[in-house]
Amino acid sequence: MRSSYFSVFCLMAVGVVACGSGASDGDVAEDSQALSKQPPQAAQHCCKAHGHDRSPQFNDAYVELKRENFQAQIDGKQTDLYTIKNHHGMFVKITNLGAKIEQIVVPDRDCVWGDIVLGYETVGTVQNGQPSMGAFIGRYANRIGNGTFALDGVTYSIAINEAAPKNNLLHGGAKGGRFRVYDATQRSDSQVEMSLTYLDAEDANSAQGFTGFPGTLRVNVVYTVTDDNELRVSYSAKALDKKTVVNLTSHSFFNLGNTPTVPILDHVITVNADKVLEITDRLLPTGVLRDVSNTPMDFRKPKTFAQDYQANYDLLNLVGGGGTGIAGGYDNHYALNKSAKGKLTHAATAYEPVSGRVMEVWSTEPGMQLFTGQNLTGQTPRDVGKGGTLYQKYYGFAMEPSHFPDSPNQPSFPSTTLGAGEEYEGKIVYKFDVR
Repeated sequence: MRSSYFSVFCLMAVGVVACGSGASDGDVAEDSQALSKQPPQAAQHCCKAHGHDRSPQFNDAYVELKRENFQAQIDGKQTDLYTIKNHHGMFVKITNLGAKIEQIVVPDRDCVWGDIVLGYETVGTVQNGQPSMGAFIGRYANRIGNGTFALDGVTYSIAINEAAPKNNLLHGGAKGGRFRVYDATQRSDSQVEMSLTYLDAEDANSAQGFTGFPGTLRVNVVYTVTDDNELRVSYSAKALDKKTVVNLTSHSFFNLGNTPTVPILDHVITVNADKVLEITDRLLPTGVLRDVSNTPMDFRKPKTFAQDYQANYDLLNLVGGGGTGIAGGYDNHYALNKSAKGKLTHAATAYEPVSGRVMEVWSTEPGMQLFTGQNLTGQTPRDVGKGGTLYQKYYGFAMEPSHFPDSPNQPSFPSTTLGAGEEYEGKIVYKFDVR
């Protein structure tokens, strides 16, 4: 369905992505200014450059998300839908239920606008849907083996939510941020800020012997759409009273094509990583960083997911769900190439040849989970997305920059420990372009 509001908006400022303005692999910077080597304002508009001096159009798959469909009371807090946008027509819609990105709209090479993330149309379908889809994950992203870890000789335990035989805590468990309503403030047309406070031991269950996560943790995330066609996700976490562990990420499922029912296997992917984490059959890291050279895990040179996603390789066989020798996709954590701890560097690039859309991912984090969406299995109501689309396997991929999984139990990994009074800050930048 077309939105007259956005048609008027786009007519006022023809929505474009700057041609050739993407940061190169060698552009490494302390902040996202390095991503703006050739801003759209200084470049010829892509639509005009391609001969499309006409009224902007949305593709047939576009669905207008209405604010009123996201307004409800959940756990005593008000939910809503927030829109942020730039002066070139790009816009993003985010609900404060899980701080979830529900829509990112950018043009293709023919100046046809489209939504490039999977998501839901109402707050009810968000609640019934894939809990990680679009979410800002905390207080601990990815896995902790057996839901246990030790700090200063004290063992902490949280009820697992990834069942046997894996027996892991996944994405913070039942009290994780993806299920919670964040406090939200619209700072400007281009920025919204969301925050959530996790309480000390709020997920404890003494009868079952679970201590819960230690300490009160204040998490803040700011979403900003820039005129350089970036979505910036800037976040922080402060341990208010006790030492604790924290790991945060953004978990959108992307499909850069114009049709969400066309699988992402032909997307061309680059990952800036020489190493990938070796894992067990429980999908936990062994502590070994394996060289990707001469393996299906190597994305240092651009290749499609389809090229190797069914390769007979142990790290793929463990995650694909297709059985030994019939690997069905990627769900693997890469150790990103970093020149310095906490530096904002290029993590990955995705290119969809039919639409021409390009997405660069930049991050301050040491690692990134690459996931091809094999958990999307067309279940009702969980996988019924925007426009009634039934999300199936490979309809979307995720690039989740974060610290390594199970870091509290792997002393050789970059630490996720945060001392009382300490604050952790990070940034993820998604930059959009066309070829």
